[in-house]
Amino acid sequence: MSIDIKKELGQAKVEQRIVYESGNEMAAYAAHQINYHVMGYFPISPSTEVAQFLDLMKSNGQHDIVLIPADGEHGSAGICYGASTAGGRVFNATSANGYLYMLEQMPVQSGTRFPMVMNLVCRSVSGPLNIHGDHSDLYYALNTGWPIVMCRDPQAVYDMNIIALKLAEDPEVRLPVLVASDGYFTSHQKRRVQTFAHREDVHAFIGEKPQGFPDTLDRNNPITVGPYMNEPDYINNCYQQSMAMYNAEGVYDRIRQEYAELTGRDYPILELYRMEDAEVAVFLMNSASEIIKDVVDQLREKGIKAGSIAPNIIRPFPAKQIAEALQHVKAITVGDRADSYGGHGGNMVNEIKAALFTHGNRDTLVISRIYGLGGKDFYAEDGHNLFQFAIDAVQSGKVEVPFDYYGHTPGDPSKAPKRVLTPMKYEDLKTGLITVTPDENTGKLNVRIPPLRALTKKPKRIAPGHGACPGCGIFSGLELFFKGIEGDIVSIFHTGCAMVVTTGYPYSAHKATYIHNLFQNGAATLSGVVEMFWERKRRGELDHLGLKDDFTFVMITGDGGMDIGMGPAIGAALRNHKMIILEYDNEGYMNTGAQLSYSTPMGHRTSTSNVGKHQGGKVFHHKDTAQIMAATHIPYVFTGSEAYPQDLVKKAAKAQWYAQNEGLVYGKILIACPLNWLSDDQEGSNIVGAAVDSCFFPLYEVEHGVTSITYNPEDKSKKIPLSDWLKTMGKTKHMTKPEYEGSLKSFETEVERRWNMLKAKHENAYL
Repeated sequence: MSIDIKKELGQAKVEQRIVYESGNEMAAYAAHQINYHVMGYFPISPSTEVAQFLDLMKSNGQHDIVLIPADGEHGSAGICYGASTAGGRVFNATSANGYLYMLEQMPVQSGTRFPMVMNLVCRSVSGPLNIHGDHSDLYYALNTGWPIVMCRDPQAVYDMNIIALKLAEDPEVRLPVLVASDGYFTSHQKRRVQTFAHREDVHAFIGEKPQGFPDTLDRNNPITVGPYMNEPDYINNCYQQSMAMYNAEGVYDRIRQEYAELTGRDYPILELYRMEDAEVAVFLMNSASEIIKDVVDQLREKGIKAGSIAPNIIRPFPAKQIAEALQHVKAITVGDRADSYGGHGGNMVNEIKAALFTHGNRDTLVISRIYGLGGKDFYAEDGHNLFQFAIDAVQSGKVEVPFDYYGHTPGDPSKAPKRVLTPMKYEDLKTGLITVTPDENTGKLNVRIPPLRALTKKPKRIAPGHGACPGCGIFSGLELFFKGIEGDIVSIFHTGCAMVVTTGYPYSAHKATYIHNLFQNGAATLSGVVEMFWERKRRGELDHLGLKDDFTFVMITGDGGMDIGMGPAIGAALRNHKMIILEYDNEGYMNTGAQLSYSTPMGHRTSTSNVGKHQGGKVFHHKDTAQIMAATHIPYVFTGSEAYPQDLVKKAAKAQWYAQNEGLVYGKILIACPLNWLSDDQEGSNIVGAAVDSCFFPLYEVEHGVTSITYNPEDKSKKIPLSDWLKTMGKTKHMTKPEYEGSLKSFETEVERRWNMLKAKHENAYL
């Protein structure tokens, strides 16, 4: 099929080009053309790709944005706020639970009037966990004081990102702006998109960064940002912010007209489709609003006067325009892609009702339906059903069911999940083959374990059938650790690969009791479980269970969980709860697509530390979590590897004794991720073994503050050059090339420094 390029490019007054990209790619593309000063970010699906694309472009020298990987979304919001106070242009992207984690920062930024642009790639906020698209995160944004513009497709993502910055910086507004698109529906959908061909034209449209506003880097005008404020000043500040928000409507309307004049693409405040004489209508936002247009056309062919409404901006809410658009409409169905639980409808339907009431329209019948939650697809037939609710209301003169869910299904008792795995027997878990006895002279624990073959009869605590990638080291590493644990456990898993691949409802691969909580909060959650256990046991409420031994409580974290979860983990350590924190370190955020973690070593390639002419992988050194946790003075800290199984099993047995008798234990095991390390599936154990023998990942333990190296490759003449380990993985082979010699040298120096420091601690009990 031939394409008329001139027609495709419309009436643009500046040169345009056509690309075929996704919503996330277009957000990044607009950001790179704007060339923001700073982006603070943290990976969360489905917005993660925005930072990935920008990092890839930076490695090729396409922009100068300083990309700052935060320790969590709260940290990324702080980075962005700080950067915005310093007078530059700031960008971010997030989704769902990550947005909620940064939520307390949002009113701070809008209340102090520092502009920036953030893409919210909308995703379900939920428990149980769901990573697909709806508007439940978006609805939390409604009261944060940020203007919110909407993007129905990748083209709109690109255009709105450019419009948003100009809106944010306008002197009548001066507020941070949220650009909302639908996760996976828009973020990952590839479409033909028109863009400015030249960055200079983008800069000409957005203009120079406005001058004359205070910032924290003006030494001649020192300012106080965010002071403590009492009445009447606080209410006056809020009033000014409110006025700026309402100003945003008129400013947006002016800017979008300027943009339409320049590009031929227009985004009016309300997208009205065949509403001139409509008698029934449907209100939908973003991606679904395009589908409903086809339904309108089909109904019109049948003689039904149908129309649709979709807003391009929802903060400020276009109340008057909606009331005017509905003045001759007899009934409208409002589809909300999130519920306002207990509010008899989602946020949009209640705001539309308020708009009609405020502007004197008491005649239009309004039907509320919650649809499309958790990424549930919306098809044309669903659009017909939403229209039918309005048609029925017109015919009967009333709304039979004002509020309901659409698309839910009744439960079938015959299909209730049934137990597939037989609970493990205590007798099988308590083998008696492992003994742990305190040494009265040294204060350390003596551990005796049988040949590992004797432990194979112990049942696996995670059943076969999980969905991990071939060669994944998580489960071989965890199962080896669990071989050293006797009796019953209760485990909690942070969000991550280990959690995702073992618990796809209605199935679970966990044979023991299992809990999931959010990425950052496992340590605090398990702390609550532990303390409830001991208190209920003290009160005699668990006597009927006939527990022969106390539970062992284990938190499993990985995939960067000890970045975002570091604070709660340190808190749990300082409180010294009787529990184990076990980190499987795969050197990145593998569950969201192999972004860099603070555990990623220097120079290693990830999807947010790309390798190119202008960048050679991660630019700073990895975090030594074991040493950080040892500094909290907990009873026991250890490192382990499946490449040295006896060592790991002994440490697991020690960990259990300390966790049941003294307090918190932290352990770290290095595990292979063939998919993202770009290594052979069957080589995982050899690769992590080489990491140990190169002294990158030394095996040691810290008992009551005393460090002991449990395997020294130098003593056994097995130490290998660090480069030998790096050559085993595709993500690090580039480091051995001459052009990355500086990065390799820095990495080697740091690994050797940490190894020598560890040896010094091994030789001196007071270090």
